[in-house]
Amino acid sequence: MLLLSIWFSIFLISGVIGDDSCVAGPTSCEDTPYRSLDGSCNNLDNPSWGLPYTRYGRILPAKYGDGISTLPVAKSGKPLPGAREISTSLFPEVNITDRFLTLNTMQFGQFISHDLSLTVLGGSQSICCSPEGQMLNASSMPQGCAPISVSDDDPDYSQAKIHCLALLRTTTDLDRGCKISGTKPAEQLTQVTSYLDLSLIYGNDEKVNSQIRKFQGGLLSTEMRDGQFWPTNSKNKQKDCPFAVKNDVCYYATDDRFNQNPQLLALEVLFYREHNRIASRLSEVNPHWNDERLFQEARKINIGSYQNIMYYEWLPELFGRKVLISEQIIHDTHGYIDDYQDTVNPAVLNEFSNAAYRHFHTAVAGSLDLMKEDRSTENSLRLSDWYHRSESLEVNENLFDDLVRGLNTQHQMEFDRYHDKEISLYLFRGKQSIGRDILAIDIQRSRDHGLASYNDMRQFCGYKKAITFRDFSHTMSHQHIRMLEDLYEQPDDVDLYVGGSLESRLPHSLVGPTFRCILLEEFYLARTTDRYWFERSSEFTKPQLAEIRKASMSRIVCDNSKDIRSMQENAFVAPGSKKTLIPCSELPAIDLEMWKEN
Repeated sequence: MLLLSIWFSIFLISGVIGDDSCVAGPTSCEDTPYRSLDGSCNNLDNPSWGLPYTRYGRILPAKYGDGISTLPVAKSGKPLPGAREISTSLFPEVNITDRFLTLNTMQFGQFISHDLSLTVLGGSQSICCSPEGQMLNASSMPQGCAPISVSDDDPDYSQAKIHCLALLRTTTDLDRGCKISGTKPAEQLTQVTSYLDLSLIYGNDEKVNSQIRKFQGGLLSTEMRDGQFWPTNSKNKQKDCPFAVKNDVCYYATDDRFNQNPQLLALEVLFYREHNRIASRLSEVNPHWNDERLFQEARKINIGSYQNIMYYEWLPELFGRKVLISEQIIHDTHGYIDDYQDTVNPAVLNEFSNAAYRHFHTAVAGSLDLMKEDRSTENSLRLSDWYHRSESLEVNENLFDDLVRGLNTQHQMEFDRYHDKEISLYLFRGKQSIGRDILAIDIQRSRDHGLASYNDMRQFCGYKKAITFRDFSHTMSHQHIRMLEDLYEQPDDVDLYVGGSLESRLPHSLVGPTFRCILLEEFYLARTTDRYWFERSSEFTKPQLAEIRKASMSRIVCDNSKDIRSMQENAFVAPGSKKTLIPCSELPAIDLEMWKEN
């Protein structure tokens, strides 16, 4: 049974929905066939819902140290255990691969997260520590900093004499002065729309989008190199690709994270090219359509395909199809689904973006296989060598295809408490010998956002609130309970991200019960609050919807790579486990003749 009705009542209590706003949206809306770029007027009665620079939503009320904005403390009033200490104690590097799922399962997850969420920061992270990596005095600490302390006996950073990991707090409605009452808890702001609308490809407003459009034939701007189309080069390489060397390619894009890592880049380029492939074909089917019509229709089809892939290919591998149907995340139908919730705010849940969904970091692999058409591995890339470097896709003319084959063949890492040091020690290291720790950042960021404790969220998701650590035995192993006892004073102190990451996985699920509860809430919310969801009767004709339902990640790969000739039916399941490779020509394809106007 869905928890949405319970959640919505709490959502109202938490003060996230209110009269005070950080964004002045339009005062009236026209019911158009195409979604806006900034999410405005998706909800006709509440035009500013889902806009960039609006608040995250919450399942449970914020839990700050002072009730307003300071970092949480233990129930006793003492400081919580350090984020870096928790990282080294609970989340070490142990390489265990998933038995069935490809690395694309993890990577598509990051692709989605960049579509739904981007916290607003008020400046550079670096100001929160000294240039030598030392903690600043309280008197000289810039406002808005929440640096992570590193102990003298840290197994890694102590050798580099680093005692401070910089972290700038997320900008809130209090910081922006857009909350009427200063007695309400601070709510963080997100920079992107709350909808699954490929905003990481198309941008979040008209001005940014105009910089990637060709304004001819409905196309996005591209450059041709080695017989392949690529996004255009950035005019500000230092900003978009800070670790690039002098002659590196660096893509201009609508999202600052576009060039973050090779596999994310690969997916972004595939969907970027897919837009142009659709637009080009539509111009043949309907030669009388102008540039704007071609752009909007291609974007609409591209987003619909993406939503179908996410809900009917990707999500079933995370939770199982039966659970998704029983929780009404998806429906067992070939027809329309009209359960749009126009009275519910689509704001992305804070517990989702800054706790449950970050558990995907456990599946990251530090070495990326490059594979030939026969799926033999001839080489690999070290992840930390290629952060923020688009050149990773164009070292040679075959590298993009080799990387994409590897992404859809190499197994992701197991969903457990272990993490690769490429992200827990060498994250964004650039030319340095050591980088950042994503686990420490995840923990500190969840505290920055004042997320409810693991114990509180666990109770919301149907379990009795733990009085002693042993009461966690319904959701995690005795070994993990003992680990928590060694770090925390009592059950109410356990961070949501930490407790959820240690839960035992449910059958047919990649996560435990608390994280599954949060994730399902968000995926239900994202679908039912989107007036332009691809399965609504207003979006496509029945023949067109039948074509959209043919969309698959494997077909996106086949249609937008240079020399990939075969793929498994489901790109998220490794070939040789459940599926085998088949010729691209035999994969179902969307017939764009269904969009022909007589």
